[in-house]
Amino acid sequence: MTTRAGSILKPSLVLAMFVMFAISMNSQISSDRPRARQAGITVGSLPPGPLNAITDVAGVRVGHTTLREGDSIRTGVTAILPHAGNVFEERVPAAIHVGNGFGKLLGVTQVRELGELETPILLTSTLSVWQAADALVAWLLSQPGMKEVRSINPVVGETSDGFLSDIRARPIRPEHVTHALESAANGAVEEGAVGAGTGTVAFGWKGGIGTSSRKLPAKQGGHTVGVIVQSNYGGDLTINGVRVGRELGQQASKPKVKGAEAVVATRSGEIPAGNSGDGSIMIVVATDAPLGSRTLERLASRAILGLARTGSSMSNGSGDYVIAFSTAPECRRRRDQSIHQVAELSNDSMSPLFQAVAEATEEAIYNSLFRATTTRGFKGTVKALPLEQTLELLRKAGALTQDATAPSKKK
Repeated sequence: MTTRAGSILKPSLVLAMFVMFAISMNSQISSDRPRARQAGITVGSLPPGPLNAITDVAGVRVGHTTLREGDSIRTGVTAILPHAGNVFEERVPAAIHVGNGFGKLLGVTQVRELGELETPILLTSTLSVWQAADALVAWLLSQPGMKEVRSINPVVGETSDGFLSDIRARPIRPEHVTHALESAANGAVEEGAVGAGTGTVAFGWKGGIGTSSRKLPAKQGGHTVGVIVQSNYGGDLTINGVRVGRELGQQASKPKVKGAEAVVATRSGEIPAGNSGDGSIMIVVATDAPLGSRTLERLASRAILGLARTGSSMSNGSGDYVIAFSTAPECRRRRDQSIHQVAELSNDSMSPLFQAVAEATEEAIYNSLFRATTTRGFKGTVKALPLEQTLELLRKAGALTQDATAPSKKK
């Protein structure tokens, strides 16, 4: 590849340009679809943070690398960084809750044993977990002050995007991971078919990345809870109590439907099962509340309540994982300290946080569906959730607020 001036571009620069182009194009595609709250869907009673995203938790940053190559690669990497420093040197308390363990989550045993994160969290495709972990370790070892490090516990989660992406190609390369890590920012988070959500499917429609947050009132501590999800699971899609999947003929265990069919004919003529109920979801929870690993595990388990409200049955083939961490400076664990003392919220103070994480998880999942766009890939096409039909069902059921932004007619 050459520039207009005729100079040769380095392969790494070409790749970086391609990745940025893919991300830019995807942003343009998905920007016409509103978030759930913009469309009039209010989840729960607690208010969201300013961005209604996991980045409302101070210090948390998110970065994506989106891969759309040819007709067969629709995948990517999403990176979640707990704070702006070196997480290995300044670790955050963490916990992992396993709703159903049919999945690949690297790093789980050490997080459970020590109760801390020492790396950023990566999300990607099932068969690319190990490439992503290796690249994350290499990136960390190259950071200042890491020359004497002999052990790193990379935390990498996944869901399977094998319908829209050639999962056996394992296309994730070190530069993709590096880009996600180094482009991570603390502003608004891209959602839908981006990063690790590029090729995912939820409830038979296009799934992806979604995020939301809740801000507790001052009398309840004023803490923020943020959630980001990689949705790729099934069930009977339910939004604010309305059985949307059932009404649109796309509930679990119905291999073929008419009218609102989401997964359409493939190049080989095969009609996939659509919404089998199987799949997986990765849920990452961040909070600025001072919590240790024990209370973070309690918080993480309540995210499953938000998942359940969306209609998931957590089937045999669904890997359902929650990773929760606290960014509170007083809870961080520095490697050079031999004594670690933490000021931690009491058990009696946890209930508002439980409500916050359940609400934020539920809304993050809705956002992953609302922002996702129809995607054609390896084995066929997965349609986006039909917003006009969905919102009409919610409107008739009285499940919308009155100040909704009119959704785009684009699907």
